[in-house]
Amino acid sequence: MGPTSFVQHQKLVFSLDQIAGLIDGRVVGDESIKISGVSSLLNAKDGDLAQYSNVRYRAQLTNTQASAVILKDSAVDDCPVAAIVVQEPQLAFAKVAATFDRRSLTPEGIDATAVIDTSATIGTDVRIGPYVTIGPKVVIASGVELCAHASIGAHSSVGEDSSIRENTVLYHDVRVGRRCVLHANVVIGTDGFGIVADEKGNLSQVPQVGGVTIGDDVLIGSSSTVDRGTLDDTVIDDDVKIDDQVHIAHNCFVGKHSILCGRVSLAGSVTIGQHCVLAGAVGVAGEGPVTIADGVQIGAMTFVSRDITEPGRYSGSTIHTTNRAWRRNVLRFNELDAIAKRLAALERHVGVARPSKPSI
Repeated sequence: MGPTSFVQHQKLVFSLDQIAGLIDGRVVGDESIKISGVSSLLNAKDGDLAQYSNVRYRAQLTNTQASAVILKDSAVDDCPVAAIVVQEPQLAFAKVAATFDRRSLTPEGIDATAVIDTSATIGTDVRIGPYVTIGPKVVIASGVELCAHASIGAHSSVGEDSSIRENTVLYHDVRVGRRCVLHANVVIGTDGFGIVADEKGNLSQVPQVGGVTIGDDVLIGSSSTVDRGTLDDTVIDDDVKIDDQVHIAHNCFVGKHSILCGRVSLAGSVTIGQHCVLAGAVGVAGEGPVTIADGVQIGAMTFVSRDITEPGRYSGSTIHTTNRAWRRNVLRFNELDAIAKRLAALERHVGVARPSKPSI
């Protein structure tokens, strides 16, 4: 049996040669070694496959108890066990790890407790679990998995081979592409937070009549929320990966191949370009819509309040203060280096000793 036809829920054991075939790798050492799982270099035991891609873990590589390691050709001499040589060890290891995924799939077919509107369209080879609800005019494509208590609202659709995990809710007019994974307790299509006040200060919700469009191969982590658009759709483009507890507000656009790490929060109408990375707890909000260019990487807990127009790495945050003081200080941030240089020149002029310069 080749590695592309692995059987779910059995004890999986494959030769190193079989796994190398799956990832287009070259075996160094005994091709017949049996692999029954994956692990880290540090905790691996006999039968495990590990990966090495960072020189900081060289000591762990040289002392690993793994049966084999996925690595680059340049690290072969440091490896005390058999190896599979590839160009991108992390990517190759991810493919192998997916093969050994022990998650139990929802059984094939439709559970007797599922409630499905008669106008819904259900594809072939679906897995619809206990207490799933499917509303009017919903389209569920072939190979879709809907885990227990998932809820799919009216006029929504889920593309081929996507997996909607436990307790996840898709409101009405939500479109999910192919091969997507939406983890437990994700909510897609809630009302955008549009609030207006009348002359007496009474607050009213602005109707949110847009939907949400999610492309192919999108991953959304547990307890994340994507709001529906006010008029047009909120859009998550192809191959976007979203961590747990992320909030994406109404009418945002997240470009292809971008990554949003845990606790990222996007205000309404934010545009994120392609191949961007927003690290943990990044916040994006401004007085108007904020746009972030392609290829931008933003450090953890950075607050972005205006457009970023050039690719690169950005970081920065400030302590809590009054809004008036904060605005004044933010405008002066870019002047700090020039101020420090003028201060240093002044101190040299008057003969004041300066502390050593910090390394960057």
